Amino acid sequence: MNAYQQKWLNVLNNANLPGWKIEARGEDIFIDMPHVTDLKLIRDNLPETIGLMALDIDLPKERLNFIFHNGYEQFEYLINPGNEDLNEE
Repeated sequence: MNAYQQKWLNVLNNANLPGWKIEARGEDIFIDMPHVTDLKLIRDNLPETIGLMALDIDLPKERLNFIFHNGYEQFEYLINPGNEDLNEE
């Protein structure tokens, strides 16, 4: 686990989200939310929320993939994509 990923884990765990389990999975962060969580609402607000939370992180930015899961569905959200991510077709 790199320092950037660890810092994000700390920030997310300190956000006090009851029922959310947040953990490292390889180079990703896996977020398991209660099954009643509306993933569309999370997805729609994620860019702004991540942007605001990122203000507390003063480490050099690294590629980081968030995996959100509510027991039924899941989606991924990638920040700081690398060249290989941008060149995928």
